[in-house]
Amino acid sequence: MIKKFIRKILGVKDGRNPTEPVTLGVEQHGIDLKLLSPNAIRLTQTLQEAGFKAFVVGGAVRDLLLGVKPKDFDIATDATPEQVKKLFRRAFIIGRRFQIVHVMFGQELLEVTTFRGAGSANAPKDEHGRVLRDNNFGPQHEDAARRDFTINAMYYDPATQTVLDYHGGIEDIRDKTLRIIGVPEARYREDPVRMLRVVRFAAKLGFTIEPTTRAPIPVMAPLIDNVPAARVFDEMLKLLLSGHALACLKELRSAGLHHGLLPLLDVVLEQPIGMKFVTLALESTDGRVKAGKGVSPGFLFASLLWHQVLEKWTAYRAAGESPIPALHLAADDVLETQTENLALQRRIATDMRDIWAMQPRFERRQGKAPYKLLENPRFRAGYDFLLLRCASGELDAEIGEWWTAFYEAESGERERLLTQANARPAAGEKKKRAPRRGPRHRNAEGTAAAAAGSGGAEE
Repeated sequence: MIKKFIRKILGVKDGRNPTEPVTLGVEQHGIDLKLLSPNAIRLTQTLQEAGFKAFVVGGAVRDLLLGVKPKDFDIATDATPEQVKKLFRRAFIIGRRFQIVHVMFGQELLEVTTFRGAGSANAPKDEHGRVLRDNNFGPQHEDAARRDFTINAMYYDPATQTVLDYHGGIEDIRDKTLRIIGVPEARYREDPVRMLRVVRFAAKLGFTIEPTTRAPIPVMAPLIDNVPAARVFDEMLKLLLSGHALACLKELRSAGLHHGLLPLLDVVLEQPIGMKFVTLALESTDGRVKAGKGVSPGFLFASLLWHQVLEKWTAYRAAGESPIPALHLAADDVLETQTENLALQRRIATDMRDIWAMQPRFERRQGKAPYKLLENPRFRAGYDFLLLRCASGELDAEIGEWWTAFYEAESGERERLLTQANARPAAGEKKKRAPRRGPRHRNAEGTAAAAAGSGGAEE
C-alpha cells in the first residue's frame, strides 16, 4: 500500500520505478531524424563529446513522436549553465526563476536547461505556494519528475536514437491523454500557469485531460491572479496563436478558467453578434497560423476586445459625445483596464487603438476622405477589421463591398464609386451597391474569412 501511494504521489503508473526509465528504440518510437533540427543534433553532440549527457526534451519529443516537425527544440543536460556557456560561442545565461542558456546557431535559438533536482520544497515561494526561484540541479530522473505532464517528460538522444520515458508518456500519447506528474493540486500551486498549459495542449493536440488532472482546475483557477501579468499574457498569446484558438477558448470555458482572464469571454461570447464576431476573428487567425502566415497580435486583441469598446462607445454617444471623441474615450477606458489585466505591450496597444480609430472614417465616403484613408500606413489592418464587422452583421455588407471595390479600383473607377456612394436615391429606392468586379471582387464576408486576423501582415 505504501509503495502504491508513493507511486501515485509521483504520478507513476503501477509497477514502474520512477528512477529507471523505459528505453525505446527506433522500432518502438518511430521518430524520423529528418524532423530534427541539425543544430539540435550538433548541440547535443558537442555536449556529449565534452563528457556530458544531452537530450532533446519536452514538447519537441512529444511532437516528434506524433510525427510533427517541432517549432522549437529544447535541450536538457547534466552540464551546468556555466559549463554549457563555455562550449558555445554564442551562448547566454538568462533567467531568474530558473537559469537556462540560450544558444544561437545563425537565426535559430536553442534553449538548454540543466537537469533540475527535487529541491522545490525548500525553494522560495509566495504566500500561495508559487515557486519564485529554483536553481537546484539534480539527476535526470528528478528532472523528469519536475516536468509538468507525462507527454512532456521524455528525453530523446539523437546519437543513439533512443527515447527515455520515466512516467509513461509514450502510453499517454498513444491514448491521447494529458496527465500531470505528481499531485495535481501541488503542481498547480507551484505554477498556476500549468492550468492554462493543460488546456492549450488538450485543444491543440485533441487530447483528453485525465480526470484527476482536470478536477482541481475550477477550484484553483483564482491562483492565476497571483501570476505576473506578463507571464499570463505570454501564455494567452501562445494559446491564441496555437492554430487552435477557438478550441482553446471552448476548453477554457469548459475547465472554468475563462473568468477574469479575458473578461470579454464572460460577456461577449454570450451575445449573438459578439460571439459571431469573435468566432470569425479566431477562425481566420487559426487558418492563417495553419497556413504559415503571419498574425498581428494587435489585430487579434483589437478583435477580441472590440465589443467592450463598442459598448462604451455607444454609452458615450448616448451621453452626448460626438462619435470620434466618444470612440477615443471608449478605447482609453478599455485599454486602461486591459493593459493592467493582460500586460499589453505599448506597441500592441497602439496598433489596437489605430485599428479602432479608423472605423468611423470608413463611413465617410465624400471628397478626399477615402483617398486619405488609403494612405494610412495601417489601412489594411483597419480595412480587414471593417470586413470582419460586416461579416458578423454589425454593419451592412454594402460598406465592405464598396471599400473592396474602391481599394482595388483604378483612379477613374474610384471617382465613379465616390459619385455613386454620394448620389441620393430616389424616393422609395435603395442606394445601389457597388458593382461586382468579376473574379477579383470579394464580398465582405468572403474577404473577412480570408483576411481577418492579418492585421496588415502584408505591410
